[in-house]
Amino acid sequence: MDSREFRIRRITLWGGVVNLILTGGKIAAGVVGLSAAMVADGIHSLSDLLSDIIVLIFTHISSKEKDRSHSFGHGKFETMATLIVSVILMVVGGRLMASGVESILGVINGKAIPEPGIVALIAAAVSILLKELLYHMTARVGKEVNSPVLIANAWHHRSDALSSIGSLVGIGGAIILGNNWTILDPIASCCISIAIIIIAVKMALPSLSELLESSLPEDVENKIVETALQIDGVIDIHELKTRRNGISYIIDAHITVASTLSIVQAHDIANNVEDALRTKFGSETQINIHMEPETVGHKHP
Repeated sequence: MDSREFRIRRITLWGGVVNLILTGGKIAAGVVGLSAAMVADGIHSLSDLLSDIIVLIFTHISSKEKDRSHSFGHGKFETMATLIVSVILMVVGGRLMASGVESILGVINGKAIPEPGIVALIAAAVSILLKELLYHMTARVGKEVNSPVLIANAWHHRSDALSSIGSLVGIGGAIILGNNWTILDPIASCCISIAIIIIAVKMALPSLSELLESSLPEDVENKIVETALQIDGVIDIHELKTRRNGISYIIDAHITVASTLSIVQAHDIANNVEDALRTKFGSETQINIHMEPETVGHKHP
């Protein structure tokens, strides 16, 4: 197991242990404390546990070396995992919204919501502290190892903290203001759900874009061109095609060199371009450079 996979696995397993404890604790606190928001919060922690399992499985696959069936590597398995975690978040947000709306409509139609107890309030506060800490730890590792799925999972942890903040507000308001304000509990659930869905969509779009083979951002492509043109012997660069494969960039390009150069000289220039691009964008960058002789009077677009 390489260092990157080990670090991802270690922080994810820690997150899984915390999520397992919080799932049981919050659901129990919600049942005992008569809080629908806290029960929903506990279910959200269960979805976090599921996302932890997905991260472990898919990052293990994405860490495998290239093989005959996957000549560019297995990086897109990590991208797929990011998309799956995002979809799980959307489902969680949708279910929270449906549950909250159902409770609100019940109150409007005269159905009473039990006043939540202090145990639910304590559970919400503990959850906020633990999940926000877990978010910062996971996001830090995700940025250090350049793992989109780990960063997505960190946001899953933070969405749980947001969920608990909403529960804290709803439960605390109901306890302080009395039975007439127990509707704050499901209203909090609805507000939580909106935040979760927005976060999920923001995480899903880049992953979907990568799976659909979208080009790298324009500023990145501009840096690729600038880097190549700085190499001695490169006259022009064109036919640039880029995409992302997990943590690595895939770059295909044509470079124009002087027609008087030997094959060996032209090949050395291409190698220098590849070395410069890997220095700029990481050693895992996959590059395919095609060399073309300069044609007098012809200029590539």
